[in-house]
Amino acid sequence: MSGDRGDKGAFEPATGDGPPFAGDAEQRSREVRSALDGLRQIRRLTAAPGATAGAVPALWERSRPVRAVALALEGGGLAPSAVDADGARTAAGYRVRAGERPATAVVEWLGPPGSGAAGQEAEALAACADVLGRLGWEALLYKGPRGRRFLEVEPAGPAGQTGPGRP
Repeated sequence: MSGDRGDKGAFEPATGDGPPFAGDAEQRSREVRSALDGLRQIRRLTAAPGATAGAVPALWERSRPVRAVALALEGGGLAPSAVDADGARTAAGYRVRAGERPATAVVEWLGPPGSGAAGQEAEALAACADVLGRLGWEALLYKGPRGRRFLEVEPAGPAGQTGPGRP
């Protein structure tokens, strides 16, 4: 998934690996709200008996964690990173990529050289974790190579389905 927000095709949440957004911001905001509304409807319709409807990610989200986490972050008003045609970072923001385990994603705070992204990452990742937590995702903070922090994100609770580390 490219996370390309300039494409006129099907809606794709911004993963932080696409080009800088160059479209109508109001239209994009409507698309994100509509996608989040659809996600909430999926959660309500697929909630396990006795579970609080919408409290945890649905099976659809668990099978597409990068897309679901990116949608949650974009819907929470957080800025995605961006890259140019050569793959060079052009904007500081979140980047979502697949985790090593099924149903997990990794969130990093990246930016171009000199953007200050490394200095922003603790506060920015805390904001990401807060947004994700409100939507039923568990986000654990880790330190990676060169001391850079990142979040490992997985669905909270079983929601009637099995998830990583769950029965």
